[in-house]
Amino acid sequence: MLDTPSSAGHSTMPVSADPLASLASGSPRRATARLTTLDRTARLVFRGRESAIGPAGEAFGVALPREACRFASNEGRSALWLGPDEWILLAPGAQAGPIAAAIEAATAGLPHSLVDVSSRSVGIELSGPKAAFVLNQGCPLDLGLGRFPVGMCTRTLFHKAEIVLSRTAGETFRIDVWRSFAPYVWSLLEEGRRELD
Repeated sequence: MLDTPSSAGHSTMPVSADPLASLASGSPRRATARLTTLDRTARLVFRGRESAIGPAGEAFGVALPREACRFASNEGRSALWLGPDEWILLAPGAQAGPIAAAIEAATAGLPHSLVDVSSRSVGIELSGPKAAFVLNQGCPLDLGLGRFPVGMCTRTLFHKAEIVLSRTAGETFRIDVWRSFAPYVWSLLEEGRRELD
């Protein structure tokens, strides 16, 4: 069953403007660690029993990864494994409704939950040869390619903010962070980039 902010009893107030707009516009260019905001993304949290996992992935267009801390992508959509029965599904654009409807139809009668969290987070991309260096100033993980390869994702901390971190290319990381923490995370990433000067 799809839970939306209104069905879960939360406010249905419209999402405010991009919390990073003013910070991003004044961000200096640094080739060794580029920091950019990502376009709005539909985000769905899917949790399901074994019988629902395959049909959900089929309806989403990306097979849900079964290996811990890995993600799979297809045609701009990504499914990130966050726990034994939990995935976050990302799709370009802000409209989660049609995607959710397709998944609900495919998993009807199967034990699962599907929650639209599109308004909760924003995406940041950090790329360049020093991207891992910048992240490691606030993230305790070993981000070397051997320990955190392309295709890996996890929940972790960046300073005091919880983030979902994924490595989309050798020198590129995607950071998903709650909107309320986004300016804090962005500012600390900028501080880390200044260390490169």
